Amino acid sequence: MRSTITRLTLAAASAAFLLGTAAPSFAQTDASAPAAADTAASQPLTKAQKRAQTRAQHKADRKAARAKNRAELKKLEDNGYQPSQNDPNYPQNLQNAQKKANAAGGASQ
Repeated sequence: MRSTITRLTLAAASAAFLLGTAAPSFAQTDASAPAAADTAASQPLTKAQKRAQTRAQHKADRKAARAKNRAELKKLEDNGYQPSQNDPNYPQNLQNAQKKANAAGGASQ
């Protein structure tokens, strides 16, 4: 008889605990969800988050700069510049390719 009462008490206590922890999650409405998101967004960033954000920005900037440089080099190569060539007329060939590229760019605009 005593073990039955102990088991029933344990079962009732477990059920009360589970219902007590589950009730607050059901009490939230859709209207309270955006408010929770606003409070999280308004909190200041931690050092690690700031560092990660800064690194991501630098990575994006470097990626954009590399893409711009590759596009410019491709444009010059298409207009006759050959950077791998050991040419004594290096500056003149580069300037000629730049003039052609600018003339082609100006004509297409």
